[in-house]
Amino acid sequence: MPSLFTDLDALEQRLRALGAGPRHLQHLMRTWTQALPLSRGRKQVEHFLPLAVRDAWPAIDTALQGLARELSVHPGEDHSVRLLVALHDGQTVESVLLPRGGLCVSTQVGCAVGCVFCMTGRDGLRRQLGSAEIVAQVALARRRRAVNKVVFMGMGEPAHNLDAVMQAIDCLGTTGAIAHKNLVFSTVGDRRAFERLPLGPVKPALALSLHAVDDEQRAALLPRAPRIPVAELVEATDHYARLSGYPAQVQWALIEGVNDRDEDVEGIARLMRGRHAMMNLIPLNAVDGAPWRRPSAERAAEMARALNRRGVLTRLRQSAGQDVEAGCGQLRSRASGHAPTKGVPITLVRDAGTSTPTG
Repeated sequence: MPSLFTDLDALEQRLRALGAGPRHLQHLMRTWTQALPLSRGRKQVEHFLPLAVRDAWPAIDTALQGLARELSVHPGEDHSVRLLVALHDGQTVESVLLPRGGLCVSTQVGCAVGCVFCMTGRDGLRRQLGSAEIVAQVALARRRRAVNKVVFMGMGEPAHNLDAVMQAIDCLGTTGAIAHKNLVFSTVGDRRAFERLPLGPVKPALALSLHAVDDEQRAALLPRAPRIPVAELVEATDHYARLSGYPAQVQWALIEGVNDRDEDVEGIARLMRGRHAMMNLIPLNAVDGAPWRRPSAERAAEMARALNRRGVLTRLRQSAGQDVEAGCGQLRSRASGHAPTKGVPITLVRDAGTSTPTG
């Protein structure tokens, strides 16, 4: 049954019990995580895999594909593709195929942090994803197109599901063939994550969701994030970035009149100047019914220019999928009837195994 393999350890234990050795395990994990044919090159299945593994694999592969299935597909004009993904128990999460080979994956059904500008946090946390369910989103996306970067920035706070996320990162950074610098662990900031990230065999890049330089304002925007002073968070992020060798990404959801002011520019400059980091300004993906709005394109561009002039390496990013109103949590909310739909094109996928890209 699909639920048997929500955890990568359970999958490997099952394969070992069938007689799979290290080379067989590596071949099978590559087959699944990279969406490859089972027989390839000189490794014809009948000459390579033990008979018991070969006989059991079709059922195991079916179970693995059942961990993450396309429920609906939302192609954007920017070549992003937002996927509403059905899990084995009927819960849904979101994955996003990004331009230039990126993929954003979810780590939880819902989220406990409750960021006031994010649809995901409105319903709270439903459950954790198993490590295999996280990796299954990558395998699913690779059946559509190549994926060479995975960012853990979808639904959920990765630090709240740390064991499963780190196990998925280790898998993707080895048999999944993703460069370690292209695995990006995104967090609102959690001391457990800063302690754990340096210890694994695969050390991902780090992204910190900051959004405010003032502790009180940040607590208002991220009401259930750990109460760690902003200065301490930035210091810990910088320390890990220098240890890993990969510049950190500091994420800043630009909200009109809230954190796009001149005093915010000055505060960011004080915090970030000289850090081994890239400042990412991301105009808000507005949520229906919420008071928050994105600033004008002119104001966002001026803020980026002002920070660069002050010695803070800054990029103005664009939220993928704006034309399909697909901010984090919006697809899931619309599918469950909790959010209005304003004429958004949705392609229903009835058979994920034979679906084709829709735009």
